[in-house]
Amino acid sequence: MPTVSVKRDLLFQALGKTYSDEEFDELCFEFGLELDEITSERDMMSREQGDERASAASDVVLYKIDVPANRYDLLCLEGLVRGLQVFKQRIEAPRYRCVKASGGEAQKLIITKETAAVRPHAVAAVLRNITFTQDRYDSFIELQEKLHQNVCRKRTLVAIGTHDLDTISGPFTYTAKPPGDIRFSPLNQSTEYTATQLMDLYKTDSHLRHYLHIIEDEPLYPVIYDSNGVVLSMPPIINGNHSKISLNTKNVFIECTATDLTKAKIVLDMMVTMFSEYCAEPFTVEEAEVMYPDGRCCVYPELAYRTETLSGEFINRRVGIKESAENISGLLTRMCLRSEVTGDQIKVEIPPTRSDVIHACDIMEDAAIAYGFNNIARTTPKTYTVANQLPLNKLTELLRTDLAAAGFTEGLTFTLCSQEDIADKLGKNIKDIKAVHIANPKTAEFQVARTTLLPGLLKTLAANRKMPLPLKLFEISDVVMKDDKKDVGARNNRRLCAVFYNKSPGFEVIHGLLDRVMQLLEVKPDHRHGYSIKAVEDSTFFPGRCAEIFARGQSVGRLGVLHPDVINRFELTLPCSALDLDIEQFL
Repeated sequence: MPTVSVKRDLLFQALGKTYSDEEFDELCFEFGLELDEITSERDMMSREQGDERASAASDVVLYKIDVPANRYDLLCLEGLVRGLQVFKQRIEAPRYRCVKASGGEAQKLIITKETAAVRPHAVAAVLRNITFTQDRYDSFIELQEKLHQNVCRKRTLVAIGTHDLDTISGPFTYTAKPPGDIRFSPLNQSTEYTATQLMDLYKTDSHLRHYLHIIEDEPLYPVIYDSNGVVLSMPPIINGNHSKISLNTKNVFIECTATDLTKAKIVLDMMVTMFSEYCAEPFTVEEAEVMYPDGRCCVYPELAYRTETLSGEFINRRVGIKESAENISGLLTRMCLRSEVTGDQIKVEIPPTRSDVIHACDIMEDAAIAYGFNNIARTTPKTYTVANQLPLNKLTELLRTDLAAAGFTEGLTFTLCSQEDIADKLGKNIKDIKAVHIANPKTAEFQVARTTLLPGLLKTLAANRKMPLPLKLFEISDVVMKDDKKDVGARNNRRLCAVFYNKSPGFEVIHGLLDRVMQLLEVKPDHRHGYSIKAVEDSTFFPGRCAEIFARGQSVGRLGVLHPDVINRFELTLPCSALDLDIEQFL
């Protein structure tokens, strides 16, 4: 869930009421939100960087509020306040309107055919005669960043550009050029760079380097010019410094370039609806025309209202309440969904800010939130079922208890590990292992899903070498194996792994543990119908000190003394024996 940070005093000023922390927490819960943390910039910086660096930070109280991921209209102070005010019935939900340009001719954004291969779509709008304060400006910038991280999928789907319209002149051209042909001064820079130089410059930028991969391998980079050849932006990387907005900006030109037109429309609607309240004529947005290469002309923003019709009985039955259609209509209106009753049906108007409402079930959910989940009476389900533990999990829990009783300590290790852990360190070749690889691992420690539990336990031994000997560890958990027969291409496999670490290898201890496990599983020692072990060579184990375990004629695991090279690779210094067993075979 996205987290929105708002200044407490500014929030209460906008709401027109002061709440205690407990009262505001309750209000958030009623509205379907969660007050996650009460903090300040100084507290946050103190935790991250120490008290000395935090001394100059602001001590203004901040509320961190968790917002549902699909409620883009609550990602800024303006939308949050508007939603809460309508919910508390202090104001009515505003009507958003598109208006024609006062001069008669709308701003134009012309898309050329060269953009088709990189980011083929664009939408635009103008906020006319807007008034910024420092807090409004900060909120405006923060909303862009929240949308970029959320619906824009880190700018891969949509990139937002905002510009001071008074510093540029239309019509604007959205095209794509070789990076060496694009030259401009990027945001907050006075020096001109080519696009190629910018990509090198921002590779060390903590914020922008995460977006470079989107276009850096493309032969053409998208770019937007005004009629005088001034670069507005190079989406999705950076805006130009020439059209940078400031507190003195009165007219804002907003453009969104995208690979997904639907998402671009949603993002543009959110930007203009949230901040059009600061325009001279509140909640009005000036239209802009977008000209496509095929000659089509589209007018944005759409700010489309639509109507859904459903019955009160539908909501009552699914929520578990008994309310009249009129009462349900009132509940929905409190959630910014204007509603009216016609006969036995409820007509619900979906505003452009509620792109999350795509089905009648979404409307039902809002009705439940407005009614109050705590107010819904508890009822006995009409269908009775008897819950039961999965057999595999039941067997796992029983084995855990008895292995602990046998003197072994349970470990819980990471499911992800490095390629080295499951291959090189165990004397294996990664090409021979059916491991599931992470496409874009963040660290070298988490590159693949583990195919054996052994590396995790050996790492645990290495981290606890100073503990009194012997060290006896076990783990019963899942490993992940590639499997072309499964629809997802992989399957989980529940395995048991145990290690004994001491001044002597302790093969007899591990062998004894195997006998105890088989006794618990009611598998007798027998070559044909029970279990047996057979000598085998395995690069992970010491030559002549490894055995394969067979149960009812099937291979179910291995046990033995680990090879000295394996022990050294995991930074251990004493002999170690191990048991690896597939317990799914015994269900």
